[in-house]
Amino acid sequence: MPALVPVAHRTTEIDGIEVFYREAGPRDAPVVLLPHGYPCSSFQFRHLMPALGDRLRLVAPDLPGFGYSGTPDGTRFSYTFDGYADFLQRFTQALDLPRYALYLHDYGSQFGLRLALRAPERVAALIIQNGDIYEDAFGPKYATLREFWARPTPQGRERLAANVSEEGFRDEFVGELPARLAERVSPDLWKLHWQLMRTPERRANVVALFEDQATTLADFPGQQAYLREHRPPTLIAWGPHDGYMPEAAARAYLRDLPDAELHLLDGGHWALETNLDEIVALTRDFLGRVHH
Repeated sequence: MPALVPVAHRTTEIDGIEVFYREAGPRDAPVVLLPHGYPCSSFQFRHLMPALGDRLRLVAPDLPGFGYSGTPDGTRFSYTFDGYADFLQRFTQALDLPRYALYLHDYGSQFGLRLALRAPERVAALIIQNGDIYEDAFGPKYATLREFWARPTPQGRERLAANVSEEGFRDEFVGELPARLAERVSPDLWKLHWQLMRTPERRANVVALFEDQATTLADFPGQQAYLREHRPPTLIAWGPHDGYMPEAAARAYLRDLPDAELHLLDGGHWALETNLDEIVALTRDFLGRVHH
């Protein structure tokens, strides 16, 4: 395996917002854009980036309101799925990234697919790792969210807000993992991100994002149509130990992308913590064939 490459930690300003991002690899190499999920940040890609940076340029921003990026008030930034897609589009423009592979995971899959719909010609490939767009394949952990989306109440909102806590974050990272895998996941993930997310402003913004997630359901048919019509080369590397996105959520992609490469790993929602070597090898091989 090639030697690990350094990861640069940088900041830029986009629409007056200070944005932190990580970058690895040669500037003229094929680009991989890595939007992170909840309740995380670009930190989730800290091991993947140096392992692939010998032949790829990997770029992972902290989204506004997450990680080390700024938290503008709601008059300057829309804490919605469309708002984050707008941000990603501006980020690719600011860094002059005209073509890229997209790593789609968790909320980052929705932000990334919205970006892909706006400019499909810029998408060289997709790597899908536990990011779902098939409502009929939702796992049981969606029950609380779906109940709230169907009948939003102040009590339901308080229940969602109660999950924005250190214990709630721990459950997001290791909740469904068998003990033999959970012990591989560093407490740094929930300890760090709780410290970064615990301000009243950030917690309120996240609860608003939970509510706005209901709008994504109506977008699923358009995203599925994008896959059928454009047929981007796609690698699916999936951890089935996932209360939100079980094995069925991975296999559902084959309805619209029958040629996608599907690999079910012995991992969960945060498979980069437990199955890094497998994902590195799969991604290196896949992008070596389709993204030059």
